[in-house]
Amino acid sequence: MKNEKLTGDEYDALEFIRRGARNDRVNACVGRNAKRLSGLKLVQYGKNGSLSLSPKGQEVLFLKRCIEALRALQQDPASALDEDVVQFLSRKSHIAALEGGGYELTERGRESLADISAQDPRK
Repeated sequence: MKNEKLTGDEYDALEFIRRGARNDRVNACVGRNAKRLSGLKLVQYGKNGSLSLSPKGQEVLFLKRCIEALRALQQDPASALDEDVVQFLSRKSHIAALEGGGYELTERGRESLADISAQDPRK
């Protein structure tokens, strides 16, 4: 994902497509962003004109969920997380389970979050 900065509107369009947009005319958000997202190979058109996420698009949305989870845990260790995100972040040693329930950021997780925040100062 070299310097492929996506806007919030583009992330919203990806999420809408993930949930099942039929084509790019269904939603103004998708319509505005479908061409660029297709050019970045994040979505693909079917033979019938339907839109679907490409594997790269699925990865982008998953990584966004992981970053949001790290930020949520930084604020509140009892934050609710999706199971697939917990498994991934645990496997990568970014979070550790707390005895009383919930998760905490490990040193590696804090470093990763600091790097992410340094790259994207608006968050």
